[in-house]
Amino acid sequence: MIDNLLFLSTPITMLILLAGILSYFGNHILSRGIIFIDIAVAQIAALGTMIGLLLGLAETSFSVQVISYAFTLIVIGLFALTKFKKQAIPQEAIIGIIYCLALGLAMFLAEKIPGGSNYITKTITGNILWVTWKQVLYSFLVFAGIGIVHIFLGKQFITISDNSNNFPFSPPRVRLYELIFYITFGVVIVKAVPIGGVFLVFTLLIAPTAAATLFTQSWKKRFIWSWIIGIIGSIAGVYISYTFNISNGPAVVCLLGLTVFILAFIKLLSKRFNQPA
Repeated sequence: MIDNLLFLSTPITMLILLAGILSYFGNHILSRGIIFIDIAVAQIAALGTMIGLLLGLAETSFSVQVISYAFTLIVIGLFALTKFKKQAIPQEAIIGIIYCLALGLAMFLAEKIPGGSNYITKTITGNILWVTWKQVLYSFLVFAGIGIVHIFLGKQFITISDNSNNFPFSPPRVRLYELIFYITFGVVIVKAVPIGGVFLVFTLLIAPTAAATLFTQSWKKRFIWSWIIGIIGSIAGVYISYTFNISNGPAVVCLLGLTVFILAFIKLLSKRFNQPA
């Protein structure tokens, strides 16, 4: 039992960090209505990595990480700077086009890279059980740095998220704040996806926040409760996957997804019981 807890302590610590940072960003993403942006960003990052692999670089090398971050920051920067008061094409549509384009290019590259299809599968599913303490520490430092940025600019980011269809500040200021917001978001996604996989990261970003939003509209309460829900669901999912020898990412995804529907059902029942006879 002690050996099992020691083995699971590393992925559990990593999941607590991921649940926290993704719950925070999830509140913004849900408020802005750009639900699938993290999948698009993750696919762009994966495309950058595959280009590095095509050039003969090691998957975990610093050069590959630089290429991956560069691709991500360029695309997400363009996304932030192309926000206009009258949007001819909805941003969600742009996100979908970016995702499909990146996935299509990745499929082409997978045919040219030995083990390319396996890499795509790994990007989707991740493998949180085998995360190392070095990765946990590095992720903590990266997330802490991003947290400091959002402590100073959090009010502006929240104002923009609450007025996603308008410009609460002058257009140049909005685009500057958007650029900073999306760059920090992109860094988090690029860092999180190789560890947890696209499905787990997307679920931690959206599912806990969606569940918390059912019961409160307060930013602070939504963040706290979504973090708690993310932690509980993640730890339970990892423990179940380890105990029954099943895939860890899908286990957490299914558990968190079911949690949202269960809480939605509870909310519906509470509304009916509280209605006057």
